Amino acid sequence: MRWDGAPALSLLAVAVLAASCSGSTPRTSHPESGSQALSPGPQAAPSAALAFQQGVVQVVQEVAPSVVRIDTRTGFGSGVIFDSQGDIVTNAHVVEGGGAIEVTLASGRRYRARLVGSFSADDLAVIRVRAGSLHPATFGDSSQLQVGDLVVAIGNPLGVQSSVTEGIVSALGRTVEESGAVLPDMIQTSAAVNPGNSGGALADLWGEVVGMPTADATDPDLGSGPGIGFAIPSNVVRDIATQIVRYGRVVSSHRADLGVTAATAEGQGALVLSVSPGGPAERAGMRPYDVITSVDGQPTPSAEALAEVLAGLRPGQAVPVTVEADGPVGRVATLTVTLGQYPEG
Repeated sequence: MRWDGAPALSLLAVAVLAASCSGSTPRTSHPESGSQALSPGPQAAPSAALAFQQGVVQVVQEVAPSVVRIDTRTGFGSGVIFDSQGDIVTNAHVVEGGGAIEVTLASGRRYRARLVGSFSADDLAVIRVRAGSLHPATFGDSSQLQVGDLVVAIGNPLGVQSSVTEGIVSALGRTVEESGAVLPDMIQTSAAVNPGNSGGALADLWGEVVGMPTADATDPDLGSGPGIGFAIPSNVVRDIATQIVRYGRVVSSHRADLGVTAATAEGQGALVLSVSPGGPAERAGMRPYDVITSVDGQPTPSAEALAEVLAGLRPGQAVPVTVEADGPVGRVATLTVTLGQYPEG
């Protein structure tokens, strides 16, 4: 069973969008009520629709040359040209374990690429090619996105190179589990995201990359849902990619770390398997075989739930952690843990 989430835009909405997306209007401005209103008549709607259509065409013409196809021994995906030196940002799951990496530019030129570095916690990686005349993408400020903004996804779904789909920003701040990583603050979009779109571009109508399509919605019982895709915000992509390009690794993840490895204790919580020496949990008095039942007041019935809660917190926060201590006589304790930073990539 699939869920449908595609938007239906009225011509009136298209007209307003066309008026607000002209080249002379700054990105942060919004038309005032009643300003530049189109007079009713048979020519108004077609004119606005054509203006909007031309705007989308211009976005594609600007962004598509920055989107590449990535092929490895284990599969394929997409990437976005990050700078003129040949650095390309993509999803870590596109390139990990794939051995040799081949990049095909939008022009059809092919190059061998090498892995510069990856950070699986955010499912991001940077690869590098030696090529001239590259067209780096312009990355926008994803913090300015609003639900309802129109977006265009460009990538290589199912291996069909340089494919374009359109949709809206359906929601913001989603937490998504994908490829073993818990990704917070994700953008939900109705633009179609299919296998091969991973690592590509989600662009706004100003031709700026505001996200990186990474996953579509799946449910073990219901299957995948068209019109429910998720993208990593461009601010995260730019930050992590910049660190990898500069240092070859991530030196500041901005992600909270408890300092434990855990597994699910069925019906109980997250079972602590080990505690990092000198880490946040050990300093607070946590021990192996304790069971974590809540963090910062949020229940943690499983190891996955623990990871989701931590993904929404920040290093340096002091939070209460409720544990059921190991031993013949169980005890419940609430520890105050000052969270550390997720280990460097």
